[in-house]
Amino acid sequence: MKHLYLLLSLFLVAITQGQTTQDTLYVWKAGNLVIKQSIKPVDIDSITFKRPVVNLPNVTICTQVWATKNLDVTTYSDGTIIPQVTDPTAWANLTTGAWCYYNNDAGNNATYGKLYNRYAAAGIYDAASLANPTLRKKLAPTGWHVSTDAEWTTLTTCLGGESVAGGKMKETGTAHWISPNTDATNSSGFTGLPGGYRNYDGTFANIRYDGFWWSSSELDTANAWSRNLYYYGGTVYRYLKAKTAGFSVRCLRD
Repeated sequence: MKHLYLLLSLFLVAITQGQTTQDTLYVWKAGNLVIKQSIKPVDIDSITFKRPVVNLPNVTICTQVWATKNLDVTTYSDGTIIPQVTDPTAWANLTTGAWCYYNNDAGNNATYGKLYNRYAAAGIYDAASLANPTLRKKLAPTGWHVSTDAEWTTLTTCLGGESVAGGKMKETGTAHWISPNTDATNSSGFTGLPGGYRNYDGTFANIRYDGFWWSSSELDTANAWSRNLYYYGGTVYRYLKAKTAGFSVRCLRD
């Protein structure tokens, strides 16, 4: 990156000095030249860096594009590490982002993904970002975001309302859901999974019975909105939950 910063600094100086001769833009990564582009500085107004959209498996439901798997990352989108917290007391006292496997068992990861507290979903990684929202990170990969409460409502409304949308969102069968997995058709393609949850006190509950997902919308400093699918019915439940709880995350395309 030092090569890149130095080159761009010199290149932008050339622009401000009004040079009209053709110049060459070099972009380096890890000491290797990855782009060499001839260009006239006079033709440039600005240079913008844009990361490519991360390719998550997805499905289009009405006007929205949803990921079809629960999120499974250990860093924020800029590479900042999200700590794994296994100890229940430590988990219960967090005010910054963390993740865990259900029951602290990595064997649950391949199917159900990770559980995140709401601080991670909000990109809160230290005391400063807890106090100042402008300093927060982004949990979702580039091109995606943690859906808002209103975006969850858009989904359930599109699928006929909360009382029936859950059946259209749940993975069918009992390979992952406990029997009878009532009303499950997965006709939307959302493929909701019962990853269980971590309670506010750090204990675990209800894998294969429940799936809980965070939204990015909060009520206050302690509570935020979530959605729930349950094995015994086709309803999508909207719950206000403590931010110290550990839930799954499903990303929505920007």
